Amino acid sequence: MRTIPVIIFLILFGYNLNAQSLESYLEEAVANNPKIQAYELRYHISKEKVGEAQSLPNTSISAGYFVSEPETRTGAQRTRLSVAQMLPWFGTIMARESYASSIAETDYLDLVIAKRKLSLSVAQSYYELFAVKAKTRVLEENIQLLDTYEKLALTSVEVGKASAVDILKLQIRQNELQQQIDVLEQEFLGERANFNNLRNQKQNRSVSVVSQLELPEGDSIFSGEPLELNPELLKYDRLYESVSKSELLNQKQSAPSFGVGLDYIAVSERPNMDFSDNGKDIVMPMVSLSIPLFNTSFKSVSKQNELRQKELQTQKQQRLNVLETTLARAVSQRNQARIAYETLERNLLRAQDAEEILIKNYETGTIDFNDVLDIQELQLKFQVNQIEAVKSYYKQSAIINYLIQ
Repeated sequence: MRTIPVIIFLILFGYNLNAQSLESYLEEAVANNPKIQAYELRYHISKEKVGEAQSLPNTSISAGYFVSEPETRTGAQRTRLSVAQMLPWFGTIMARESYASSIAETDYLDLVIAKRKLSLSVAQSYYELFAVKAKTRVLEENIQLLDTYEKLALTSVEVGKASAVDILKLQIRQNELQQQIDVLEQEFLGERANFNNLRNQKQNRSVSVVSQLELPEGDSIFSGEPLELNPELLKYDRLYESVSKSELLNQKQSAPSFGVGLDYIAVSERPNMDFSDNGKDIVMPMVSLSIPLFNTSFKSVSKQNELRQKELQTQKQQRLNVLETTLARAVSQRNQARIAYETLERNLLRAQDAEEILIKNYETGTIDFNDVLDIQELQLKFQVNQIEAVKSYYKQSAIINYLIQ
């Protein structure tokens, strides 16, 4: 399990265009996010419990003083000191340590999963910011284009080939685009706050995103069982193993425990008497045995462990079904995004050809500004939808990488 790298989960397939910028944000998020820090602390606590599992029961030390000294053949007993230590059955400490280690490994996988989920959230938020910025840039370019058309319209009005209504329509369209830019600006501020919160930074901290993203030439091909190494599924294997070790510990704890000890009794000499062992102190080694005669609780724990393992198997299968569905949908939506992007690319070329025809018509003295607005609106629609397709492609790619990397 420890071969699973505790590194930043990069969700980019090596897309060089935005790898460097997004990678730095991912590193910052994993280093600063409070949720990740909490998981790391929990994992360290679990590791400390491994050391705790090696401990023995407290050593029992007692002392007593005989108020009424009992007389024995060798003299009166004055004080009594006792030391005792209970010991678990052979192998119990090792079983306890193994169980604690399995719990720590499960917490480690929780940490890995949390980092991957955080990286996925950061990447998807990053692509949202990219899309907002890209749309804003497209709208600004279209406003500039409309400004050029407005100048053409003014010239046409002067020579009587266009009306003032055409100019007003162009200005209205510019105002509409400016409104969309203002809305996108607010959308960017909201998404930026989310992005910065994921990195545990101030909400108004500036964020730099790439200006352009291109789709790669091809998509990755899955081989074998793509989900078999996903930490969400590996976690169930670790939990199953921890239950097995819990059962081993239960069996050890159901065995007898024994103790060793020593009693020391101080004896006073009998006065006016001379014989061997007069006043000789008493030293008495002791051995104790604790037998769980009523072991119903241990049998109940064994049955619970058996049922728990069956529960984990069903939970793993259910989670596998969910992840397989998520993967299939992500692949499908990524393919849809590529299809949409390529179709929009062709349509955008056609719209640009139509725009060139309109410009040539102006050179010959005829231009219909209604057609200009229609073509401009159509181009803007294609450009915005293309940005959405790129965003969708990369967001779905991030999900796919989360599932199979």
